[in-house]
Amino acid sequence: MAPPLLVDLSKIDLSRVVMSIEEIRQYNPHRYEMEQLSGVIHLDAAAGQIVAFKDVRADEFWVRGHIPGRPLLPGVLMIEAAAQMSSLYYKRVTGDARFLGFGGVDGVKFRGQVAPGDRLLLLGQAVEIRGRRAVFDTQGVVQDRLIFEARITGMPI
Repeated sequence: MAPPLLVDLSKIDLSRVVMSIEEIRQYNPHRYEMEQLSGVIHLDAAAGQIVAFKDVRADEFWVRGHIPGRPLLPGVLMIEAAAQMSSLYYKRVTGDARFLGFGGVDGVKFRGQVAPGDRLLLLGQAVEIRGRRAVFDTQGVVQDRLIFEARITGMPI
């Protein structure tokens, strides 16, 4: 049985973008093929929550080769998108300008598929924020379906 969602999406306006890609770029250094966020629709520092999204396009670098004729977003890119969301939250909320590098990923479960044309909602809940590490529970959702879950640990460097 799938766990409950980290954020109650029924209480959020999913059409309202609170951070555009241009604003995300002020915090995250990723560009070109490795830029995995399209926008942010919810950020609540008091609750430790963030909801971002990735609009999956048919012209992305992986589409041609990650299952020809049936392109599926690689799980590793889903986790990368969740890590970029976590880094964005950390830098925005703490004001720490250091790069938040991958320290670990635990409890990963994939429960569905993501294809070009989908909007992958990325949900994050801060578990622990310290000067030497940040831990987030994350989930990916497409059309009310839980696609993945993972705990991501980042380390400022």
